[in-house]
Amino acid sequence: MKVIVLIGPTAVGKTRLSLAIAEQFLCEIINMDSMQIYRYMNIGTAKPTATERARVPHHLIDFIDPAEDYHVARYVDDANRVMDAVSGKNRLPMLVGGTGLYLKGLVEGLFEIPPIAAEIREQVKRDLHDRGNQEIYQELQQIDPESAARIHPNDSRRISRAIEIYRATGLAWSAHLKEQREQAVRKGSDLDTLKIGLTRDRDILYERINERTRIMIEQGLVEEVENLLAMGYGAELNSMQSIGYRHMVNYIQGRWGRDEAIQLLARDTRRYAKRQYTWFRRDKNIHWFEPEQQNEIFTLIKQFLPR
Repeated sequence: MKVIVLIGPTAVGKTRLSLAIAEQFLCEIINMDSMQIYRYMNIGTAKPTATERARVPHHLIDFIDPAEDYHVARYVDDANRVMDAVSGKNRLPMLVGGTGLYLKGLVEGLFEIPPIAAEIREQVKRDLHDRGNQEIYQELQQIDPESAARIHPNDSRRISRAIEIYRATGLAWSAHLKEQREQAVRKGSDLDTLKIGLTRDRDILYERINERTRIMIEQGLVEEVENLLAMGYGAELNSMQSIGYRHMVNYIQGRWGRDEAIQLLARDTRRYAKRQYTWFRRDKNIHWFEPEQQNEIFTLIKQFLPR
């Protein structure tokens, strides 16, 4: 199945270009943003407007309750189902967003974390306390030398995790990861992806982020968060701990002043964009363009599609 993937950091200009691509190449857009899945969270997630969504069919947007637990495994199942349906209509699926983990799960497969019994967790915790980090690390070197080689001897959390997995399954963590890689090879034969990355000069991107922050406040981000709290969606929810929402919660609940909350929101969004770049730059299969290079992008897509 051929799939276009349009990725890039927040505020780079993905929505506008995605609509142009979709209309030119008969695509349907599949959201790949971990926040745009939530209902009632519109301003802070910069969802496509109703007008934009009327131009091109959009999927996996606005369909999860903010209190619901949603994770990458569910996204992979949902996205695969939608891609099959879109392709079955002789339309081209196009994944659009900036959540790298979702893309990784789709293209490379998932590492299914084995269920770990509570008693195993507690025993590993006691062993770590009683025997010490060094001795537990030596045990890991015996049972799973590959994992030991990539885990720092002082990283007690990951050492414990590797020991737990071995005791729960009888297989080393590295063996599970090997299975994931083999699964990725099998899955890779099903998806033929063209990955298009959007980038901008850093100063320009940061200016866009600052401007987007200002616009979100003008559009009513504070009121949106107040409404969510009034609906019973508590500040402790994962959805409410995201960028923008936790900032407004801190302002509403009096921990930050209004100007401080806005400044921190813009700062943390810039930092998030930097982390997105770092994640995507590791993928050597991404073709990078400025958003204004639409003609070059269209040419690449034409080369990708069957004649």
